[in-house]
Amino acid sequence: MAETEDPFALFAAWMEEAEKGEPDDANAMCLATSTQDGRPSARMVLLKGVDGPGAAQRGFVFYTNYESRKGGEILANPNVAATFHWKSSHKSIRIEGEARPVPPEEADAYYASRSRGSRIGAWASAQSRPLESRYALEKSVAEVTLRHGIGEIPRPPYWSGFRIVPARIEFWKNMPFRLHDRTVFHAAPGGGWRTEKLYP
Repeated sequence: MAETEDPFALFAAWMEEAEKGEPDDANAMCLATSTQDGRPSARMVLLKGVDGPGAAQRGFVFYTNYESRKGGEILANPNVAATFHWKSSHKSIRIEGEARPVPPEEADAYYASRSRGSRIGAWASAQSRPLESRYALEKSVAEVTLRHGIGEIPRPPYWSGFRIVPARIEFWKNMPFRLHDRTVFHAAPGGGWRTEKLYP
């Protein structure tokens, strides 16, 4: 049996524990995407939100430039996987599901909460595309800074978030003699979750 019937509640408990023990970025996750023909790529991103009970769609939210490599791959093929690994607590979580764009108002609210420098960076960086020199990036930052002065910096139309709506969540806990504990939650077609244990 699982520790709870709600994988989001279990995730919250494990994340709270990780935040107390991890020296940096407990919310860092390895996000794997793939091209339409199945070529995978993975990189670290930061989790920025987890939906609570009663949300229209429950999932795990992160933000990016939609014109970046990962953004383009997700828009072409929304099937993704994400992994959290916390050495401090000897636990990890694997998530598989579909990444769906967040509503514009949700992206606006998060973008407004970012530091001014980060908002400038969202405009200045052509993320994932070739950079001819560091000077070119610094010049772009200066131009964006000058253009907006001390006024508001709106969210770029190509910068937004994705919500990973999970189909499968696996919780892994280190145990002696490598006999690790593995619990998997499978999203049930009619709602709710089916759980099972896996051999380590």
